[in-house]
Amino acid sequence: MSAPAGSPISEDLLLRIYRVAVLTRALDHQLWLLTRQGRAGFVLTGRGHEIAQIASAATLRRGHDSAWPYYRDMGVGLALGVTPYEILLGALARAADPHSGGRQLTMHLSSPSLRIGSVSSAIAAHLPHAVGAAYAARVRGDDSVAVCWFGDGAASEGATHEAMNLAGVHRLPVVFICENNGIAISVPLALQMPVERVSDRAAAYAMPGVSVDGTDAETVYTVTRAAVERARGGEGPSLLELRVPRITPHSSQDDDAYRSDAQRAAAAAADPLPRLRETLVERGLLGLDEDEGMVRAAREQVIADEDLALAMPDPAPERARRWLHAGDPPHGGAVLPARYAGWAGVFGD
Repeated sequence: MSAPAGSPISEDLLLRIYRVAVLTRALDHQLWLLTRQGRAGFVLTGRGHEIAQIASAATLRRGHDSAWPYYRDMGVGLALGVTPYEILLGALARAADPHSGGRQLTMHLSSPSLRIGSVSSAIAAHLPHAVGAAYAARVRGDDSVAVCWFGDGAASEGATHEAMNLAGVHRLPVVFICENNGIAISVPLALQMPVERVSDRAAAYAMPGVSVDGTDAETVYTVTRAAVERARGGEGPSLLELRVPRITPHSSQDDDAYRSDAQRAAAAAADPLPRLRETLVERGLLGLDEDEGMVRAAREQVIADEDLALAMPDPAPERARRWLHAGDPPHGGAVLPARYAGWAGVFGD
């Protein structure tokens, strides 16, 4: 079966989205093992969100548009060109971590070269930052778009209202993407908002809002690309709601006891990776043997990165207060393994 006529996404890009999703899942799995071994302190991942994250990130102009992910957005990071090795350096609190020097929780990215804004542990704190970046783009006269990802729990924070209100008033080039898994840590959606969908709130900010199946790569890519182009064309902000399952507990320190066995099983059954794999196989873009090889290679790659990261030194105590104020010497960052030469995530290498 070939791609449907008028498919918004090329076959090559669809395959690249899947390849990055497989790598993201392999890294996700290994991070949970590391925390159970006592090597990684605290892990939050987005298992079930990967396709939504990667397909939406694929619409950006990499290194030109600014990206504002939250702590669950491993797929966004890898799609934009962050390597699994870098994420492991951070998770293992190694000095060479180029994003925080090993002084943050897992997945707290920060990359000036990729224009990834610093991830905050405070829920929704990054939405005003994204709006600020959009406002700065207007002041500078460039055509960059700020794209901001957040969870449904963040949608009920005051900072979210302030950010969307300001973006609506000034019609700023920003795209708000809510990864709605229906549960804010342990609170179900019905107990944190009086409307059925997050996208219902868009009208209050005079921006279009759309709610789609976040496990469908082609739909996610289509609606995100339209919103990014709309913002770049001067037509203002948009609110996208991508409905996704959360397959794991909130974090490695959460027992997930607030969900029933049936709810956890339903989330696992909605896993977006088998769905995209089936699409690729049906269209003749991926063979089953090729898929098995891809999964195996991703695991081997992540384990090789883990071995390298474990061999790196811990941060020196005397640098604990460095890089907090202007004037500090630059952080040296990581020397990436040779296999990442030219690595550009979902944008190809």
